[in-house]
Amino acid sequence: MKYISTRGEASVLGFNDTLLAGLASDGGLYVPESWPQVGHSNAGVSFAERAAEVIAPFVAGEIPQATLVSLCKDAYATFRDPLVAPLREVGENRWLLELFHGPTLAFKDVALQLIGRLFDHVLKVQGRRITVVGATSGDTGSAAIDGVKACRNVEMVILYPKGRISEVQRRQMTTVDSANVHAVAVDGTFDDCQDLVKAMFNDVTFREQHQLSAVNSINWARVMAQVVYYFTAIEQLHAADSTSVSFSVPTGNFGNVLSGWIARKLGANVGHLIVGSNSNDILTRFFETQTMATTSVVPTLSPSMDIQVSSNFERLLFEMNLRDGKATAKQIGGFRSSGKLSVTSEQFGTWIRPVFRGQRCSDSDTLAMMSHMHEAYGVLVDPHTAVGLVATRACANPNEPVVTLATAHPAKFADAVEQATGVRPTLPEHLGDLMSRTERSTELPNDLSAVQRFVASVSATR
Repeated sequence: MKYISTRGEASVLGFNDTLLAGLASDGGLYVPESWPQVGHSNAGVSFAERAAEVIAPFVAGEIPQATLVSLCKDAYATFRDPLVAPLREVGENRWLLELFHGPTLAFKDVALQLIGRLFDHVLKVQGRRITVVGATSGDTGSAAIDGVKACRNVEMVILYPKGRISEVQRRQMTTVDSANVHAVAVDGTFDDCQDLVKAMFNDVTFREQHQLSAVNSINWARVMAQVVYYFTAIEQLHAADSTSVSFSVPTGNFGNVLSGWIARKLGANVGHLIVGSNSNDILTRFFETQTMATTSVVPTLSPSMDIQVSSNFERLLFEMNLRDGKATAKQIGGFRSSGKLSVTSEQFGTWIRPVFRGQRCSDSDTLAMMSHMHEAYGVLVDPHTAVGLVATRACANPNEPVVTLATAHPAKFADAVEQATGVRPTLPEHLGDLMSRTERSTELPNDLSAVQRFVASVSATR
């Protein structure tokens, strides 16, 4: 399998080099040169074994299948539930897909536990060291740190928006006692952090000098690994050959729901993809108007979705442009300069309307849904999952099977859960002392040169 950039100018790479590159040299995002057909399995295999089957075509020719199976088994042995991503029924034709049983209690663990092991394997084979740089709106950072903290050939720098993530999210990054991990609080928003990361990658000299790599969902491997649980959810419902299953996904950066679109492209029996947004509703407005237009970021109870630039949409836009990299680069360039991006009615009617639905959700709607889930089903959900549930209620037909992605453990957002339900969720035993652990972080201004100086000071090439 080879990988090409959404902007059409970067070199074609194999999987290993795509993994380590993260962002393409032309500023685009890597995608497979072609989409394989995977299809469903009725075999009673473990999540790890199924992950290796789904991922196999994407690493073909680079990672032996036996090695891939071993890496997957090692990655998913870290999860507290043997199913890794179990389903919970919450009403007729409605389920939650619990994606928070990993070490850091968020869906990002599903990909990043595997990516840490992929990094270690590939770097050992190539005899290289890298500096992983990422931006987080809350959960990516802690999941990436946990996945990579034991990698001997990786230095990691994670940027997060100061004061805009929950205390649990922050402490999961700042209390990790590993010399190769560096948490950086940036005086700005998540979009500012993401822009700083992209700017460092677009500085080719700096990028090559310090051997930068990415863990955000700009890295293809993140999206690839998330495809797996769409397959396994359908297979748990024994719906591979029956009525299609729709998925409701609370979404900011578009990576998680894009994984659902890819699963559908590969042959998974995915019906509609429902996109839940909070007050930062750029995606909902796009589904309503065919135009993506940025506004100011508004802080909400679901901070991981407080985003106005959904980076992974570029991968879908590339497909909508029939894989014309120049056209995609022109549109993205215009979006960056004007804050607006429109698609044609034909593109919208062909690619968006048949598959996607969207719904915005206010903080009051979020709290009301969290209260309802507790009262009706005895289930505590975090505010991001609640946004997905509001979108399910607004967009799904009663007889339509819908799986809502439960993207984080409620204890990661204990204040919001307590506000909604009167119940304060507790952290799992392995994080029971999190609030008393010593924190270690660096504060930096929203300034590229300052961040680059810091990255250079901790670079893996030192």
